[in-house]
Amino acid sequence: MLSPTDNDYLCRIGPGTPMGNLMRQYWIPAIRSDELPAPDCPPLRVKLLGEELIGFRMTSGKVGLVQNACPHRGASLFFGRNEEEGLRCVYHGWKFDATGQCVDMPSEPAESNFRTKVRARAYPTHEHGGVIWAYMGPRAVPPPLPEIEAMMASAGPHEISVLHRPCNWMQGWEGEMDTVHAAFLHGGQNRFDDYEPGTFNYYQYKERAAKFSTIDTEYGLANGAFRPAEADTYYWRITQILFPFYNMIPTGKLGDAFRIGAYVPMDDDHTLHWEIQVRPGAAANEPQFLRGAHPIANTTGWYGRFNVEETLENDYLIDRELQRRNRGPGGYTGILNGRLQDCAVTETMGPIYDRSREHLGTTDQFIIRARRMMIRAARALERDGIVPPGVDTPEVYRQRSGEIILPRTQDWWETYVNLRRTWYPRQTPLPSQTAG
Repeated sequence: MLSPTDNDYLCRIGPGTPMGNLMRQYWIPAIRSDELPAPDCPPLRVKLLGEELIGFRMTSGKVGLVQNACPHRGASLFFGRNEEEGLRCVYHGWKFDATGQCVDMPSEPAESNFRTKVRARAYPTHEHGGVIWAYMGPRAVPPPLPEIEAMMASAGPHEISVLHRPCNWMQGWEGEMDTVHAAFLHGGQNRFDDYEPGTFNYYQYKERAAKFSTIDTEYGLANGAFRPAEADTYYWRITQILFPFYNMIPTGKLGDAFRIGAYVPMDDDHTLHWEIQVRPGAAANEPQFLRGAHPIANTTGWYGRFNVEETLENDYLIDRELQRRNRGPGGYTGILNGRLQDCAVTETMGPIYDRSREHLGTTDQFIIRARRMMIRAARALERDGIVPPGVDTPEVYRQRSGEIILPRTQDWWETYVNLRRTWYPRQTPLPSQTAG
């Protein structure tokens, strides 16, 4: 368990908080490209790390991300006119470019140079692979983009799913670390003899309990959960977490999937859960991770993006008869979609779960290590200015997760590292990125 003080330290990410300052060292997925579909399209409200921001695509196609409040007298720039390479506040006509510089003040005398002295707070953006990234940190020149394989792979279209989760970012992230829950929450209705002997699912449901091996890495933590397979083999599920909020969960044979998840904090109580992956032969943006859910149209509110019909207010549309039968997809929970099953357990903990009340078991060691890792890194930055892992080493994000069967005498981590070396040539590098 965590003390209330450490719980706050871990979870709160607003401006000036230690964990918020840590996250601001990194590029952050902020906007899907199709949310700003064309030059001079309507602006977008964006809540990110506790700040209210406005995203807009200028006439040239470049994306700006500026403070919501006009620096003149605080009117919302969401109502601004997006025109002629800038966002113009409708209150007095002040206009700002993507850097936040005021480029026009039609309400001031023609001879005035006051506009050159006024800036709106703005953050550099970079667009790649259907994602608009933001850098909210202190550097004049941002660090490199992380070399995430799902953003680099040329094997097929990028599939990008985003889901609004009305709870703290850490609750969702911890769920990804908890690989044992897959055999219960997502597969409690499954029986091992429904599967072909020797398959991953056969071993997972034959022995639902698992043992763990957790490794500190240069980008975060790696975890191997293992179960008996045959007399001389183990079935392994390998999970990765990467600074500051990324995860890679096992969803098939180790090495085959190019995918990553991210729990991007909007504020302390709301998160955008991103899933980015490449599946050769799949249609672009086919929402695999939201299949069976019912997305609703975005609204223009601060929490109006990427919502679904199934919510806590309607009990995620649980089907009690399906749960009673305990067979078929969603039979264990009565909730069809796996991501909604996650929502039902993490969002019902409350906006920020009080971890001083929990009772952790042996299967929670990955979560315990991750909490300590994040708190340690935030304190090192706060006290000593030590840059957190991965900021200046983008290549360390070239990781994968998955399932594998190994001889009991074989080291899983050494096997993973050796396999990882063979994956690199299949990728193409990310383009260089610049501030602004």
